[in-house]
Amino acid sequence: MSAIAPTPRTTLVRRPERGTHERAVVNAILDEALICHVGFVMDGQPFVLPTTHARIDDRLYVHGSAGGRMLRTLRQAIPVCVTVTLLDGLVLARSAFHHSMNYRSVLILGAAREVREEAEKRRAFCALVDHVVAGRSGEVRGASDLELKATSVLCLPIEEASAKVRTGPPLDDEEDYTLPHWAGVIPLALQAQTALADSRLPAGIPVPASVARYRRPGR
Repeated sequence: MSAIAPTPRTTLVRRPERGTHERAVVNAILDEALICHVGFVMDGQPFVLPTTHARIDDRLYVHGSAGGRMLRTLRQAIPVCVTVTLLDGLVLARSAFHHSMNYRSVLILGAAREVREEAEKRRAFCALVDHVVAGRSGEVRGASDLELKATSVLCLPIEEASAKVRTGPPLDDEEDYTLPHWAGVIPLALQAQTALADSRLPAGIPVPASVARYRRPGR
């Protein structure tokens, strides 16, 4: 899979050894993360709002209320910054200064377009549902025409993007390795618990395969 061409805005300056423009790395992080943050400026005021997302090939889709501030603003094709972060561990060093975190993150820059064609909008709806629980869109009622109209979907091409990844143990100053302080990593992971049926669910409806086998994509 090809790399994404770096630009001056996506070329890492601090810790460049942690950066990558490999599309496979960018895609894997986007596919695993459940939430992205969308940054934009409206009337001179910066906003950063969380939302769900889904990737189809080299396009990122986000959705929200048609009357919401974010979607109303972004449909004007203004510059946008989308970020995603996965936290993998707490890195505890021998010194306070060198404490860190293991993480995987993605930054995407560009201008989003509003999805107006119905077929693409419905594909995006299904992708957003399946991004949360794979296969779920085929197990439930699809969006009605009214629901489709009440929701805006934006598409952002993944053309100007970079990923940044930190892994491994703490990196202390050489003279600190002899200090009598514990150092290491506390791994962190998002883990699904047993599914809880809705209290109004009629008796006899089995747990669907998408729920019974639920797991997040990962490394």
